[in-house]
Amino acid sequence: MTTMNPPTMVLPSDQDATGRTLGDREIELVTEALRTGTLTSTKGSFVARLESAFARQIGSKYAYACSSGSAAIHAAISAIDPEPGDEIITSSITDMGALTPILYQGAIPVFAESDPRTLNVTAETIKPWISEKTKAIVVTHLFGNPCEMKAIMDLASLHGIPVIEDCAQAFLATSGGRNVGTIGTIGCFSMQQGKHMTCGEGGLVTTDDPVLARRMFLFVNKCYGYGDTNADHYYLALNSRLTEIQGAVALGQLEKLEECVHARTTHAAKLTAALKGIPGIEPFPVAEDATCVYWKYCLLVDANVVPDGAIGLARLLKARGISSAPRYIQKPAFMCEIFQKRRTFGKSEFPFTLARPEVLQYNRTQYPMTFAGLEHTLVLPWNERYTDEHIDYIASAIKEVLGH
Repeated sequence: MTTMNPPTMVLPSDQDATGRTLGDREIELVTEALRTGTLTSTKGSFVARLESAFARQIGSKYAYACSSGSAAIHAAISAIDPEPGDEIITSSITDMGALTPILYQGAIPVFAESDPRTLNVTAETIKPWISEKTKAIVVTHLFGNPCEMKAIMDLASLHGIPVIEDCAQAFLATSGGRNVGTIGTIGCFSMQQGKHMTCGEGGLVTTDDPVLARRMFLFVNKCYGYGDTNADHYYLALNSRLTEIQGAVALGQLEKLEECVHARTTHAAKLTAALKGIPGIEPFPVAEDATCVYWKYCLLVDANVVPDGAIGLARLLKARGISSAPRYIQKPAFMCEIFQKRRTFGKSEFPFTLARPEVLQYNRTQYPMTFAGLEHTLVLPWNERYTDEHIDYIASAIKEVLGH
């Protein structure tokens, strides 16, 4: 007897045109940029237009573009200007590109626990790590779901510590009625391939502080004071500028950003409604005063109800053409060799050599909530090109494999 495979649907992918909004408008702007013959942002206009438009879009006084989301974090850390050995509290679940800039600036990443139901840091998980050496706090709005910013800002204000928002996955998400990236001292965004708006690789930094804005502008431009009288290279910095071609693509994408976010959130609400009441799974919770913009759609999977938990559900969905990601990442960033073996600058182990011993205990026992959260997490693919048909297919597949 022949076993029939279940019918599958090919879902749009954010890694190609099926799941991206790139089109005629971007082609028009890129053509315009090419015809000017000026592809450097120091002389062109497209990157400058992008910066002004993005600042207006999210309600920030200043915005500067750079070559990647990692470069955005690096510019922010540079602006805070830590002394070697200063500590920067960050998330235990984040991309390495948000951590290496801390090390490059001679500071020590100090990892706060993550809420096991959202994988975000909270004021409660940050508080135990605050010390006289804390220079800044970096909060990551993971999957487009904002951290609980009021409590975090209250805590940071109490100690006089600046907050850097990592909004790489959270364009136009809000907390307390404000756009993320405008709540903390500095906001950092990514325009990498899979983000809400993309130019392949790229980043944006935002702030209302003119001093920090100046430092970030300089850092992106190898600290050369373009436009200054007697301009010079004032301190150590890199060249992480965005090109005019990338700026043109991003400008076209920015025009579609609200539509993109609306599509993602609308379909997320439909999937949430369709999955309501199924034992063993539930969507990540969103704070009452926040709006999630769904970079990805995440489920909490109860291994006591679903055989093999998130891994088992992922395996069953794959047979139906839905390639989900159990755990999101296989291990927290601090379990990678760069932290476990302190591989930084030659054999120096700098800046770990300046760290307090208690912040270097990068191990499982110190972060039970982080490991528990990853164990229960299943990340579903998501993008703005989904239709009602795609949502119905995903919901039906989940119901079928779980026997509902």
